[in-house]
Amino acid sequence: MKTAIHLIIKGRVQGVGFRWFAVENARRRNLTGYVKNLISGDVEVLAEGEEAQIEDFYLLLKKGPSFSHVTDVDLERKEVTGKYDEFYVEY
Repeated sequence: MKTAIHLIIKGRVQGVGFRWFAVENARRRNLTGYVKNLISGDVEVLAEGEEAQIEDFYLLLKKGPSFSHVTDVDLERKEVTGKYDEFYVEY
């Protein structure tokens, strides 16, 4: 079953390769959506895909890449829109 999540990831998550970590791992799982840096210093992620792949992706993002330090993740379940063709970095 397809599902979607919207995340706000907090901590040391900018300047550590977090967006590219998210893109690489989302594409490996055939997820669509985006990742982007926020002016607050947080990272925003919207991902759509199969439920098992979304859950796996979420657990990876809670850890982040090796130079990051995730302190909190706000998770919101969303309706699948089918709006995205791929997973990309939004600027």
